[in-house]
Amino acid sequence: MLQRPRRNRKSAVIRDMIQETRLDASNLIFPLFIVDGQNQKTEVKSMPGIYRYSIDNLLKEVESCLKLGLRSFDLFPNIEESLKDKYATESYRDGSLYLRAIAAVKKNFPEACIVTDVAMDPYSSDGHDGIVENGEILNDETLDVLGKMALAHAQSGADIIAPSDMMDGRIGYIRELLDHNGFTNVSLMSYTAKYASAYYGPFRDALGSAPKHGDKKTYQMNPANAKEALIEAQLDAQEGADFLMVKPGLPYLDIVKLLADNFDLPIAVYNVSGEYAMLKAAIQNGWLDERVILETLLSFRRAGATAILSYHSKEVLEKGFISHSTI
Repeated sequence: MLQRPRRNRKSAVIRDMIQETRLDASNLIFPLFIVDGQNQKTEVKSMPGIYRYSIDNLLKEVESCLKLGLRSFDLFPNIEESLKDKYATESYRDGSLYLRAIAAVKKNFPEACIVTDVAMDPYSSDGHDGIVENGEILNDETLDVLGKMALAHAQSGADIIAPSDMMDGRIGYIRELLDHNGFTNVSLMSYTAKYASAYYGPFRDALGSAPKHGDKKTYQMNPANAKEALIEAQLDAQEGADFLMVKPGLPYLDIVKLLADNFDLPIAVYNVSGEYAMLKAAIQNGWLDERVILETLLSFRRAGATAILSYHSKEVLEKGFISHSTI
């Protein structure tokens, strides 16, 4: 045999030398949940090891992550029901929990990259990503709310704004509004291909943001569709997106590759709460070795993702699965 591929696997040195896909701390974005109050740190039952933090403890968590080399964070608020209304006005109210959290992190850790979530559902009394009228999710009327939210995030210090609502035209609307108000350097990470998935359950548990009625199938994508993602991506690119995101991750690796192969923009992927919960449950029960975490994250990079939003971000650094530099 002239070709013996095993020769290139015979030692760790050679295996490292020819490794095709690299994962670095810089590829990771750590989602963090926020609650109001002081000295709050409560575990999300369906997501072992993941917590809701009051702002004081959020700052401690960000600091500990920065020491590990983890520098990018996506913030999500758990809002009291009494503050929710039909038009999600709490989402852009001056002095609200979320805006205070963004400002506090940027003030204390200006080197951190803060990604913010733009969608109505955490603040909506209906639990939907848009304004609800007679059971219908209104698209164009919702853009005004999303714009106010995005502008408030930029004013509070956000580095990257990530609209996750899936309303048509929201990237162009927000981009124009930000530019008009002098925030030309604030990036947009569009949830381009966000599917109507059953993998979001633990996240909705963490935020208390499940729809009060109906589902999200009229605005989130059909899990059976791939070509539709190209349409969404083309529109987002034309409207000024700086990143294109696929959500969820593992069941949609083909979509990650599809966008990576067809667009020059950086591709992000969200390794969502349900994916995290499955792996953690299997590991805790001894059914899987925790090395599956690294294997999972590498699959996103191999498919073409540059940025990975993952609840595993901190632990892979703490456990030495990856370092500040490449593995």
